[in-house]
Amino acid sequence: MDPGPFNVGLLLFIPYRELEERVFAAVQDAGYSDITLPQARLFQRISANGSRITDLANRVYVTKQTASVLVSSLESNGYVRRMPDPLDARASLVIADARGLAAAAVAAAEIQRIEAEWRKALGTARYERLVRDLDELAKHTNRPQ
Repeated sequence: MDPGPFNVGLLLFIPYRELEERVFAAVQDAGYSDITLPQARLFQRISANGSRITDLANRVYVTKQTASVLVSSLESNGYVRRMPDPLDARASLVIADARGLAAAAVAAAEIQRIEAEWRKALGTARYERLVRDLDELAKHTNRPQ
């Protein structure tokens, strides 16, 4: 049976998955082989000023307990550290540590390469329109950005 054309969800997922796999491979190849894909997905959602575990859990669609386990593993391997939340003495913030920032730089460089390939494949005008359209769609979701 012919499944017919891909729906928009698959059309969004396929390029995302390609990007994710290539970025993860680049990070692993650069010597950060002790990070897992679930840890990397959580790590990329840490805000520059730090994030609470509850916020990270919401951003990566996992339970608070799962996010806490992922953060603990990242912390053990030197990618993140916890610090007191200046706005709430009962809470802590997760922030990227030096090793995490170095791995993030590898990921960012690979993303730039991929985006350059996609820009070339679509042409600048179409690529920039795609980015604007996807940004607009992201604003219409119920998930934290």
